[in-house]
Amino acid sequence: MTNLIKSDRLIYSMSSENKPALEVDPGSTVVFETCDCFQNQISSSEQPIEKLDWEKINPATGPLYVKGAEKGDTLRIEILKIDINDYGVMAAIPGGGIFGGNIGESSIKILPIIEGKAIFNDSIYIPCKPMIGVIGVAPDEAAIPNGEPGSHGGNMDNSKIVEGAVLYLPVFHAGALLAMGDLHAAMGDGEVMVTGIEIAGKVKVKIDLLKNHEIRNPILEYEDKVYTIASHEDLLQAVKISAEDMLYRVIRKLHMDINEAGMLLSAIGNTEICQVVDPKMTARFSMPKWVFK
Repeated sequence: MTNLIKSDRLIYSMSSENKPALEVDPGSTVVFETCDCFQNQISSSEQPIEKLDWEKINPATGPLYVKGAEKGDTLRIEILKIDINDYGVMAAIPGGGIFGGNIGESSIKILPIIEGKAIFNDSIYIPCKPMIGVIGVAPDEAAIPNGEPGSHGGNMDNSKIVEGAVLYLPVFHAGALLAMGDLHAAMGDGEVMVTGIEIAGKVKVKIDLLKNHEIRNPILEYEDKVYTIASHEDLLQAVKISAEDMLYRVIRKLHMDINEAGMLLSAIGNTEICQVVDPKMTARFSMPKWVFK
């Protein structure tokens, strides 16, 4: 049986105070119906972006209560399917993103989705690779707005969180309280203009629970790689934390000392950037799966 959480069950911050929209057992399959990051407020490129309700930005659908999940466990989220709507939205916002200081006037672009491609203009058709921008659990500390990433997940804007990926999140509170939203039809690493191709849709996931298996930050498996993910106000610190998480994973799993493990990371590991436009910036460190086999 597949369970459904509709897009009228929205939250704007990850918090242990959020009332569950649904409770399921580990092993369940759940569909999250999501709005875009503007809560579907944009339908025309002529709309002034300044007139949007900015209290309704980055909504996430949920949260989902996973029975038996407790602090010190890990939530395993297998992304089975991402379906997106028939148009996406992008925006240029003064002061927003890397180029915000150069933008004098805001603008909105509507991108139709046709046969798996986003129509950017008459000559540029962008292949869609739907991904999840916001996905997280209730954080250990006080409520965190959905627009901010952290150890709980949140707005990581990680382009590898796609169909076929498996995301691991630490559990800080009973039930974990998983929520997600902010889908993109496509998004480049960095999300330098603040928006990817923002879009509404549905995400089908399988939820499992790893009891007494504690991690400090999100971990992702996709195709032939494993990624450790970290967020920090300082991008260099995010890079350092994500690399350290991988370093200690290698030390633990391959029984290496720190010198040998560090040399292995330097030989075949990669520092990668997820996003650089949120209150905290997000980096990931990748290693090939074959190393751990």
